[in-house]
Amino acid sequence: MRKLLPLALTGVLALSACQFAGDDDADDGAHHLNAMKAFPLHAYIPDAASRDGKATGKAQWILAKQCMVRLGFTGFKSLDIRTVESTYPVRKGTLSNSSKVGDDSPYGVDDPDLAAEHGYHNRQQQESDQPMEWPADQYTALTGVFESGDSHRAHGSPIPRSGCMGEAMRKIFGPEPKPTKVGAVKLSGYYSIAMELWYEAHKQATKEPAWKKANRAWSDCMKDKGLHYPDPDEASTDTDWYGTDKPSGKEKKTAAADAQCKLDTGYIQAVHAVESRAQKAAIAKNKKALDDRRAANERAMVNARKIVDKS
Repeated sequence: MRKLLPLALTGVLALSACQFAGDDDADDGAHHLNAMKAFPLHAYIPDAASRDGKATGKAQWILAKQCMVRLGFTGFKSLDIRTVESTYPVRKGTLSNSSKVGDDSPYGVDDPDLAAEHGYHNRQQQESDQPMEWPADQYTALTGVFESGDSHRAHGSPIPRSGCMGEAMRKIFGPEPKPTKVGAVKLSGYYSIAMELWYEAHKQATKEPAWKKANRAWSDCMKDKGLHYPDPDEASTDTDWYGTDKPSGKEKKTAAADAQCKLDTGYIQAVHAVESRAQKAAIAKNKKALDDRRAANERAMVNARKIVDKS
């Protein structure tokens, strides 16, 4: 007959099982919160990878193609839109391998096993956001971005403001919103209101005592592992990680510790709560402007589908 476990040991095992289950739930919760879609302002930023987002991209290229033909680029008459949709133009000779350091999650690495394998080299090129090179004259006509010595005319005709791509967007979305500056980046697109509020909310959130407390707890956890960083951003942007295609052993060790400390200290849950509150306050204060922009975006999606259907 199987020998029964002592009562005390049974209790310990039961408690351990509950703790492990709780840890799994907490880890899943952290991963769920470490995504753009987990934030209130995400509802006001159209998804380029969605069906409507893809329709907008296709409509933009359809109109840009017509514009390029009008400017005298006759080769565009035979351009297959399928070869360029889901791309953005870059000037020929300037495309370089972008760094794969970083990722698209708000708070960085959160899976110790993946971090131990990839370090901070987690950046993935999105299917809806691929660069494509164009000769200088076609690039300037498409984008309206000029280098010194570039002509602002194409085959005798003036290039539209922001190029054919910009003209297409105005036809789809209507007048372009007033440009705004987010940090060191100037935003002049149709999602600039939400992105500006997101930036301001994040900046405000990082000053809150709860955020600073989370940073200290994470930093203390890292010190226990022999690593010294004041916060996760400092760890993920360490200059030692740049300039290589593959992560070093040191990078993998640091990233794995970073992710584990986020889980052990509840870092993501803590800072997400602070930032979400800041975003909700920003939405409440700017609700009319956000709702008006979202309504305009929805009308633009209707316009885009009509353009695609007619092509």
